[in-house]
Amino acid sequence: MQKKIYVVGMFDDDTAAKVQSAVSSVAGVTNCVANCEKSQVLVDYDDASAEEQINNAISGCGVDVIG
Repeated sequence: MQKKIYVVGMFDDDTAAKVQSAVSSVAGVTNCVANCEKSQVLVDYDDASAEEQINNAISGCGVDVIG
């Protein structure tokens, strides 16, 4: 599965790198690319049950998930 998640608060490359690292560590995530310029996180994952953990990983970096 692939999901594009729009976020608020990811203003620089350092924050994007933290988000990318946090989401990549979630079980079931196979790929993650965080882009601060587009305010989005593109995630490939195997299991729909990982969605809540992915959102929590993003929020844990101080970035708000908007959709």
